[in-house]
Amino acid sequence: MILNREFYQRDAVAVAKDLLGKVLVHETNEGITKGLIVETEAYMGTKDAAAHSYKSNPSGRTNVQYKEGGYAYIYLIYGMYYCMNIVTNEINIPEVVLLRALEPVDGIELMKKRRGTDKMINLCSGPGKLCAAMGINKDNYGMDLCSNQLYLEEAAVKNPIEVVASKRINIDYAGEAKDYLWRFTIKDNKFVSVKVK
Repeated sequence: MILNREFYQRDAVAVAKDLLGKVLVHETNEGITKGLIVETEAYMGTKDAAAHSYKSNPSGRTNVQYKEGGYAYIYLIYGMYYCMNIVTNEINIPEVVLLRALEPVDGIELMKKRRGTDKMINLCSGPGKLCAAMGINKDNYGMDLCSNQLYLEEAAVKNPIEVVASKRINIDYAGEAKDYLWRFTIKDNKFVSVKVK
């Protein structure tokens, strides 16, 4: 079942926790890939110095963040890796959740081909890696996640999970915001990008 709009229309911290154990799906001409979300980070907009929308307005690359929850915010880092974020909350509250790692579920051979590796553990263990494996790029910017191409769904089998909160990764520039415990992982999942200290 595809997650509905209401799921996303809450603050980013709440959504980031609840995304763990959900499945990201991308249907492309090459095939369908699916990954279980095992690691997320919340970015709380105007009250979060680590957020792209901290001092922005509804223009440029952050424009989609000002929509209602349930859209894809895609950006490029280091001029070569795409990162996928999910817009959350209500209109004009620019909060997002960064997807940091997936556990591959379906379309694994296609993921391996896209990533150029046979190592399952390494396919989606980071935001750039998961976008490459899932075939996500700038063309997916602004896509409605309540549609039928790029979307999130409930896992076929719901296993109980324990959520671990920790500091977000690589945001040392963000003052006191670097210490907020807004990174969430499934405890002991081997597919996370960086082990929780």
